[in-house]
Amino acid sequence: MPPRRWSGSTPTPTYRAAGAVYRPRRPTETPLYPVVQHHLKTFFAEAQEADPKGWGVPTWVERDFRGYLRCGILAHGCARLRCADCGHDRLLAFSCKGRGVCPSCNARRMAEVAAHLTDEVIPHLPPGAPVRPP
Repeated sequence: MPPRRWSGSTPTPTYRAAGAVYRPRRPTETPLYPVVQHHLKTFFAEAQEADPKGWGVPTWVERDFRGYLRCGILAHGCARLRCADCGHDRLLAFSCKGRGVCPSCNARRMAEVAAHLTDEVIPHLPPGAPVRPP
């Protein structure tokens, strides 16, 4: 998609990382992953014991934690990408797209919201333009 142009202003610059190299995430090497992995069953069991109705944590909490343990790991699903120019193959692990536990998916969502706000919601002002309160 070409950069959006606002009437009477300069075009929005496009940014590209110079010499960027794809590095796959290594979720199992983060400090949070082994803690969740080793204590998840205990956490669910203790939550169920502590709940007077015996339900434990809500279903969405359990789903987010279990999704986090699968996020970014090739063994739990991946897509094969091929460069049309050079024919180089790369595997891209699926993400959990969770909102609660996974720091990687939360960061991606935060970046998407920030991009939406700057591109679609907040008007572009030329440098030095006065900012008027609403």
